[in-house]
Amino acid sequence: MTRSFSRIAYPLAGVVLVIAGWVLLCWIGNLPTVVLPTPDKVVRAFVLRFPLLASEGWITLKETLAGFFLAMLVGLPMAVAIANSRRLNLMFYPLLVALQSVPKVALAPIVMIWLGTGIESKLAIVWLVSFFPIIVDTTAGLRATPRELLELAHSLRATPWQIFIKVQFPAALPFVLTGAKVAMTLAVIGAVIGEFVSSSEGLGFLLLSATSQLDTPLAFAALLALSLVGVATYMLVELVERLVAGWLPPTAHGH
Repeated sequence: MTRSFSRIAYPLAGVVLVIAGWVLLCWIGNLPTVVLPTPDKVVRAFVLRFPLLASEGWITLKETLAGFFLAMLVGLPMAVAIANSRRLNLMFYPLLVALQSVPKVALAPIVMIWLGTGIESKLAIVWLVSFFPIIVDTTAGLRATPRELLELAHSLRATPWQIFIKVQFPAALPFVLTGAKVAMTLAVIGAVIGEFVSSSEGLGFLLLSATSQLDTPLAFAALLALSLVGVATYMLVELVERLVAGWLPPTAHGH
């Protein structure tokens, strides 16, 4: 009971402190709405424009989830190959690091030229942003499999497939889930980047449109909607974690 209360009370206290500081800053600085609207104006814009925010947020959510699943679909097999082959590791891992170091905002216009302004370019950008944590964490988890378990599996004459399914992957599962959480939060960022560069829909486009019209309350409402999308997708990964890895100790779930 005490732990559950603390997990609710402390975040609420943090939100209250941030809002209080926000209100105090607007009041002391006498800031105009176009510079920094007060929280009540943001909430009012969120409520009044909720149908628009919901429809645009649904588009961003679909782009985020589709790009994330694509990153998982491609990233997991690549991580398995890199973790189990020294040659592949030496060949491709430096290229992956180099690709990750390139700002995705710089790649977005090129992706738009290749794939156009449709959903394909957004999915590609989300994939580019989110697949690296999946590969890195999954590779680290597969390599961290206890040697004693591998030796036991070999002594029982297990096939390579059996070793992977029953030993390596279960041991790497906490790493995979950690990488998925990081990738999911980055996927939201990738979707917004794609909407900034080439889109006429989504919360990213709505944010640009609101700022170009100096509608700052709507821009902050769009940011609030984006944060809700990010929290919802993160909680989705946590739900999957509880379903597929309920045997992990509590610390592995972050509780």
